Amino acid sequence: MVNDKKREIGVLYVAATPIGNLEDITLRCLRILKEVDLIAAEDTRHTRKLLTHYAIQTPLISYYREKEVERSKQLVKRLLEGESIALVSDAGTPGISDPGAVLVREAREAHISIVPLPGPSAISTALSVAGMTESSFLFLGFLPAKKSQRRSLLTELSSQPSRLIFYESPRRIQALLTDILNIMGDRQAFWGRELTKSYEDLQAGTISFLLERTKTSPTKGEFVLIVSPGTQEKAEGENLSELLCWYRDNTSMSLKDVSRKLSSDLALSRSQVYQEALTIYKKVDP
Repeated sequence: MVNDKKREIGVLYVAATPIGNLEDITLRCLRILKEVDLIAAEDTRHTRKLLTHYAIQTPLISYYREKEVERSKQLVKRLLEGESIALVSDAGTPGISDPGAVLVREAREAHISIVPLPGPSAISTALSVAGMTESSFLFLGFLPAKKSQRRSLLTELSSQPSRLIFYESPRRIQALLTDILNIMGDRQAFWGRELTKSYEDLQAGTISFLLERTKTSPTKGEFVLIVSPGTQEKAEGENLSELLCWYRDNTSMSLKDVSRKLSSDLALSRSQVYQEALTIYKKVDP
């Protein structure tokens, strides 16, 4: 039994729980949730619904982002005293865009045994039904809410040769798709919304198609958005002016985004590149 009181040091179990459908939980995870001394949950109210469904009466303690550092110290102390603890998030696998990494790190530093309980993950679930053949992907989680920071990061990612995977809320999905369209172009993409739930929505198409869908269909529930790599067309030019001309004539990137990219690529100050870009772009203004 995992709650053996004779154990000198407890065990931390990192437990994957359903992302929607409560039947998507492993038998092993259910057994461990029943046997541990304590369950550390991102939201105890949310996890209580799962435990009630399976008649599990293990005590709960909250473990959410704002209290992650403080709570980790308390939980490590209890683990060192011999209690075994299961860490769960609201949905899927802890530590992936959810709290958990701090506790895992501190438990490892304290030489506490850490056992993963694999199971549901929104990333792998979406990838399995996306139908995209590229083998590699880059997971970015939730991008910054601030527009300038989000656009800056998308500009840096525009030449990535791998699929890009994002999490996004229904409130910000239109803004993200609009920025991707303007910066990366009209790429092939896929979204999984409300995965494994009654109103599961799987959509594949171009970025512009998905953007239009957000305007005509309800957008409740969080999204997993997968974006295919773009055509890797190499910019042509031997100096800054020639490169600016190439981006101006061959891409839909804004002057600011081009300036940001080239300042990074060429290790030049952004103000220097931006001033040169203003001159180049004005040459074709009506």
